Amino acid sequence: MAGNLLTHLSALVRERHPRTSPAALRETADYVSQQFTRAGLAVAAHRFDAWGKPYDNVIGTKPAARRTSAAPLILAAHYDTVEGSPGADDNASSLAVLLEVARRLTPTVLARPVQFIAFCLEEEDLLGSRAYVTHLATTGHSVHGAIVLECVGYASTRKDSQKTPPGIPVAVPSVGNFLALIGNQASAQLTTALTHTMTPIIPVVPLIVPGNGEQLPDTRRSDHTAFWEHGIPAVMVTDTANLRNPHYHRSTDTIDTLNLDFLNAVTDAVTAAVLALAAAPERS
Repeated sequence: MAGNLLTHLSALVRERHPRTSPAALRETADYVSQQFTRAGLAVAAHRFDAWGKPYDNVIGTKPAARRTSAAPLILAAHYDTVEGSPGADDNASSLAVLLEVARRLTPTVLARPVQFIAFCLEEEDLLGSRAYVTHLATTGHSVHGAIVLECVGYASTRKDSQKTPPGIPVAVPSVGNFLALIGNQASAQLTTALTHTMTPIIPVVPLIVPGNGEQLPDTRRSDHTAFWEHGIPAVMVTDTANLRNPHYHRSTDTIDTLNLDFLNAVTDAVTAAVLALAAAPERS
């Protein structure tokens, strides 16, 4: 529901930076934890150190209905901002979707666990997600795949509102009212699955990049890259950030610049994707 999304945005949109607004960063982690608890998730913090200080990735887990060896599906978004930006699109929009999908899945019976993760310090060289994926590797935990939400609330119907970086090997519309789904070769199957379930709900443009996207740096600019570098399938779901949004990383990245209808459609599409990948089939 759009009202829930707006409630989350109103609570989240403000500068959340580790050095200039550390209290807001901690309070955001607390808010996410509280919302995960309300959704009936088992909440935990994955703590890591940066610059001699502790930071938390916040994890809410919805287990499978029965004991299973199925690896969990991850749905993630980062909760920090750059200095000087209230971060409505980057990345409160994605946090709002994350929290609303968690709420919508409350009554759902799952065939595989789903982990909802709010990563910290994405804007600082992906420190939070890199720490978490390293933890997965060292502890031997497997992952079915990760869906990483990165700037999902800005859309425009204006012609030529969408820019395309050089070297992109797929046709990109000139109107910025779609989601891009960015996967690498190891994530091709996951990218295809998301495309199939999301396309009936919202326009999407899928892109599979070679390797880990080294030849296309714009495709590596979020927490999915930490998963790629450990061979874990991951797809970035994005409105393409500064390739569309003129407020990206600026003080003007505020709620009033977001398209709530688009954000609600993103929520519907992501919910459908998670259900398709993790929900137990209904019995007739």
